[in-house]
Amino acid sequence: MKLIRFGVPGSEKPGVEVAGVRYDVSHLVQDFDEDFFTDGGLEKLQQSFDAASATQVAADVRLAAPVKRPGKIICIGLNYRKHAEESGMAVPTEPVVFFKASSSVVGPNDQIVIPKNSVKTDWEVELAVVIGKKASYVSKEEALDYVAGYVLHNDVSEREFQLERGGQWVKGKSCDTFAPLGPYLVTSDEVANPNSLNLWLKLNGEKVQDGNTNDFVFNVQEVISYLSQFMSLMPGDIISTGTPAGVGLGFNPPKYLKHGDVIELGIEGLGTARQEVIDYPG
Repeated sequence: MKLIRFGVPGSEKPGVEVAGVRYDVSHLVQDFDEDFFTDGGLEKLQQSFDAASATQVAADVRLAAPVKRPGKIICIGLNYRKHAEESGMAVPTEPVVFFKASSSVVGPNDQIVIPKNSVKTDWEVELAVVIGKKASYVSKEEALDYVAGYVLHNDVSEREFQLERGGQWVKGKSCDTFAPLGPYLVTSDEVANPNSLNLWLKLNGEKVQDGNTNDFVFNVQEVISYLSQFMSLMPGDIISTGTPAGVGLGFNPPKYLKHGDVIELGIEGLGTARQEVIDYPG
């Protein structure tokens, strides 16, 4: 099943996409949030949804992030060998962990705003994992049992804020609009192997990232298990698993986003997204 949220900002409703058709399920669930996943809402929705009696959603309606304001967005840095190499950094011996503010979340096709005083805003296509039930001290062998589904994520990053302003990566990752998610959450039963998915990103029509999650330093199971040793992963939390080579920082000379740029990105089986880049207003 593919979960969507749709509508104008602040008034989004939950929905599903089945065979390319979108349906409103707000008569069945309140929203796709921590309470939904905690209460077994995904299983209940799968059992109760009936396309024949559901209202269709127009194809041109705005899509929002498929999870409402996640409690945590946990990111893994330098998790592709080739990306670590292009960044001039050593391949990590343990996962590099940082957070991204949930206030940065926007829809998959919403605009990306270059923040005030930014000179190095960058792109990163990533596979994101949505946790389906509380995970604490879980093993690698059982880790995937805690996954509700997977979602496409552009981990937009301001490299000066991230790397040149005191070493706190979260500052370069959390600006408003820096976490476009979607178009939908694809439930885990529809993703045979998250560690073997093609992912790509185009900038103004030019493909700049073209990778596969088989280049992970730490795979999805390892990341979930590792993080659960240090914190409880709660239903609706999002783990973003890193980006392949091809980010702006890795170009020689580096290439960064500017007003008017258009980003297109996608992951095998998880859909595509398109984001226009604009300067901070005023």
